Amino acid sequence: MPPAKASTLRGFAWAACAAVSALVAVSGIVGNTGGDAVPGTALSRAAAGQVSGGRTGSAEPAVAATARVLNTGNGRLEAVVPDVAGTVLLIGDSQAEPVDGWPRLGLAAAGYNVYFCGRGGTGYVAANGATGNYIDALQRGDWLLPSGTPALIVVEGGGNDAAGGASNAQIARNAERLVTELRTRYPGTRLAMIGTLARGANDGGGRRSEVDAVLGAVAGANGLPFISAGDWLTRYGLAKDLADAVHMNSDGRRALGGILAARLRELGLGRNPSPAQGALAAVPEAGSTFQD
Repeated sequence: MPPAKASTLRGFAWAACAAVSALVAVSGIVGNTGGDAVPGTALSRAAAGQVSGGRTGSAEPAVAATARVLNTGNGRLEAVVPDVAGTVLLIGDSQAEPVDGWPRLGLAAAGYNVYFCGRGGTGYVAANGATGNYIDALQRGDWLLPSGTPALIVVEGGGNDAAGGASNAQIARNAERLVTELRTRYPGTRLAMIGTLARGANDGGGRRSEVDAVLGAVAGANGLPFISAGDWLTRYGLAKDLADAVHMNSDGRRALGGILAARLRELGLGRNPSPAQGALAAVPEAGSTFQD
């Protein structure tokens, strides 16, 4: 089905939810000891040594979230991330979850430290059971957002929404809600969206390419930079590098990372690389059997 027009999409916007679920009382910063550490922020030595954006990483992650802090303004726990001003908050699915996922590689090559919030199997509407969809996970605290003002926020995804049968209206409505919430939480941070990786509408992209177009319309209606990935597998001849029906092998992830980095810089979203380059995660790096 054709994606809704941008003017129609804006009508799907919901007001951002202000209610906060009950939290354990926290005073100031909770140290990074025992169970108080932000889950999943310490990457293994092997993962830290992977190639990021064409550059070999150090044996240890250069940056790590060090603690949790209670944001007294909204009553939510947040992650303390060193050099948050040089860090991108990446929200996504299993395309972005691995340390060498192509969205992470592209953002790192464009000059950012990467702090990931998300999980395979999720999307704007799709949830995986343990973790809600993007807006629900954010609002109920399934993963911790960084404290302070990140350099950029990027939301990637849509594949699980395509596979799960979510309608254009459902996807657009939740995307609008997410944009509203992120703008409320981070009023000083620029926000961008990456669409759904697919073959293209004329090469079997099917519903994935349609969802990519829906998200592009949402981004346009909200004045956000949008990077369409709905035909990348065909446009760049990368279908040969698929590891399965929708995920890339290591060569494909590196290739897509380079393409993404170039697009970010074309859109004026690049940043000069810094010595403190690394990849972070707000959830454990466990493997996922979900689609995206």
